[in-house]
Amino acid sequence: MGKEWFANLRGGHYRKIRYAMTKLKKILFANPYKSAELGYIDEIILPEQTRIKLIQALDMAKNKMKTNSPKKHGNIPL
Repeated sequence: MGKEWFANLRGGHYRKIRYAMTKLKKILFANPYKSAELGYIDEIILPEQTRIKLIQALDMAKNKMKTNSPKKHGNIPL
């Protein structure tokens, strides 16, 4: 990719190249399955499973209690 590539780029093929590269990027990287494979997301939820997963998450969080550990030291008077 030397002078010929630059000449084609200047000649008006820039939009075609940009479109092709954008399409390739979407195919390779902008899909949930690739993200899950790389470990960026934990689970892929299909649209028909959304209600079930949301109800399960809310049920799990319903009885959750936040417990703070007791303070070991008070504030020092200044």
